[in-house]
Amino acid sequence: MKRIILMLLLYCYTAESFANVDRTPVDTLITDAAFAPASMDLRPYINIISDEQQQLTIAQVSRLTFHHDENVFHNYPKNNGQVNNCWLKLMVKNQYSKPLSYRLFSGWHDFMYWYSQAPGGSPQLLMQTGLMLDNGGVERWHHYAFNVQVPPGEVRIFYLHIINKSYNENALMPLLFSTEGYAVFRDQQLDIYRKEAVVIQVLLGMLMVFFSISIINYIQLPDKSYIYFAAYVLGLILFFALRLESKPYQLSFFHRWPMLKYYWDIPGLLFCFYLMYLLFGNAFLNLTERYPFMERVFTWVAAVVGGLIIFCMYCILEEQYHLPTIIYSYVYFLTLIPLLAVFVALARRSRHHPLVRFFLYGSVCLYLACFGSFLMHVRPLGLLSALGELAAPTMLLIGGVLLQAMFFLAGLSYRNKLVHLERTRTQELLIKQLNKNKELQHKLNEQLEELVKEQTTEILRKKQELEEQRKIQLETEYDKKLTEIELKAIRAQINPHFIFNCLNSIQLFVMQRDYEYAQKYLSDFSYLIRKTLDFSRRNFISLADEITYLNTYLGLEKMRFENRMEYEIVVDPVIATAELEIPAMLLQPYVENAVKHGMTNPKQPTGQLSIYFNQVASDMLECIIADNGIGIARSKSLRMLPKHHQSSGMEISQNRAELLNKMYNTEIHIEIIDRSSDDDSDSGTTVKILIPQL
Repeated sequence: MKRIILMLLLYCYTAESFANVDRTPVDTLITDAAFAPASMDLRPYINIISDEQQQLTIAQVSRLTFHHDENVFHNYPKNNGQVNNCWLKLMVKNQYSKPLSYRLFSGWHDFMYWYSQAPGGSPQLLMQTGLMLDNGGVERWHHYAFNVQVPPGEVRIFYLHIINKSYNENALMPLLFSTEGYAVFRDQQLDIYRKEAVVIQVLLGMLMVFFSISIINYIQLPDKSYIYFAAYVLGLILFFALRLESKPYQLSFFHRWPMLKYYWDIPGLLFCFYLMYLLFGNAFLNLTERYPFMERVFTWVAAVVGGLIIFCMYCILEEQYHLPTIIYSYVYFLTLIPLLAVFVALARRSRHHPLVRFFLYGSVCLYLACFGSFLMHVRPLGLLSALGELAAPTMLLIGGVLLQAMFFLAGLSYRNKLVHLERTRTQELLIKQLNKNKELQHKLNEQLEELVKEQTTEILRKKQELEEQRKIQLETEYDKKLTEIELKAIRAQINPHFIFNCLNSIQLFVMQRDYEYAQKYLSDFSYLIRKTLDFSRRNFISLADEITYLNTYLGLEKMRFENRMEYEIVVDPVIATAELEIPAMLLQPYVENAVKHGMTNPKQPTGQLSIYFNQVASDMLECIIADNGIGIARSKSLRMLPKHHQSSGMEISQNRAELLNKMYNTEIHIEIIDRSSDDDSDSGTTVKILIPQL
């Protein structure tokens, strides 16, 4: 609307000059002593070249032929449907004895470059400015009038390169002003835009008040609706503050960032009037509990709008300025009917939910203001141009924004009142409930006194039972600790017994002066001693460690018997030796006994010892130690031992098994079989040990 008024005033101001100008195209503007217009229409003297490919340079343009086309010019905003990149050429010949000094004004455009060329010379860039380029501070609007200076008796050629990357182009009308005429023109523009700027500044002040109130209320009563409303108002403050960028000769807050007004033009409308509007309505009306279907719709639409905002900013970054306008146009038209349906649905529920009225009144005010503003632009500008002016802050749109913000803020205040009343009623109910609780407490105290008397006897009886259970528990723990001490004592006995046997073997090698074997024996023996000391401190070790330990031990014994002994250790493939655990030092005494008493059979030239590990059940490991010796009975008779004598190592292992069974509630079973007593043709001893898994 502001641009229409501006063009009308421009038209009235220059009507007399335009009427007297000969519109016949002329290549050169000739000035003399009688040339002194305050303003002049330059269209008959302007020649044009369109650079649709946007590849021409000033050097190339100066060698091209220009043509006359007044269809390029217009004194109103126009949607070109494409980027407008054109070169204007003005040739001026000064036949007067004094220098010519005028100013050319062709409107406010995105990029403008002003060149001057003397005959036979090359064009020189005199000035560059534009809405997307100029950041000249408060005085930036004076940069859009270009100096036309020609020395007396000389000719100058001027080139004006205009680039409008936005499809909606401001008025493009070349005018020539004298210094006094341009001052009058500038004052007229200042008067036109000053009123609108004052309205926007008053609006910004009111919005700042709304923002402060919402933040203060949020501090007192934390609620998401206050945050969404504050974000909505803050987005409007930024949007309308940036509108001052398009009002000539007005104070601007963001003149250092000329592109910011484009980034927050369409994205700002989507953010304020759609994204924050939907999020605020969702939280303010508590749609999750009252209208679940509407809540899902609001959430999904808000997510889509958020994606569109990001996409619009990306389009602006890629200089596709027309796409955000098209997107907003589709969003605007596609949401007209759905929003109307939402208003009708909310109106039917406003009786039962008073907050709906505030939300509904504010929404309808902005809805009608936006629609009316659009209709105001359609008639003078046409549909295409009006679509690009949906973001123009007309007085009707400003009024709708203010009314909506007031209704929303009033609704938040009314909601605070409802919350305060609810708190007051809750406190009154709590006071009544506290009084009832005191009466009940008095009655309960009397009942509790009776119950205390009745249960005192029961408590004493329970106490006696607990004392008895405690004594039993202490005795159990004592037995368990005693068992552990006995087990440690038995493990301590294993070490000297085994070391004594090993030292005998080492002594034999030394006496035989077999130092190489003695050195290897000592190396393996030291490893075996370390493992023996390590295993003697642990109750359980892995089967893999036990097999390694037995391999080392049997290797030492094989060296001592000078290879008159063979042994093998066979493990069932299904057994996971690294994960399965057995009691430490349980098998070694039986293996040692088999080596000591089973390798002396005169009927067998080579002693044979076999150890088998079988998984007889999912939780049961069987270990078999078999030798081809003379057997237990024959060994006792030869050594003249008592009938019931048993080796100290085997006796210690038997005691360990019994203590482990008692301590861990297991059933380690050990069976010793003398095969020579069953069959004279067979000889040797077999030891079967069943070890259950804990």
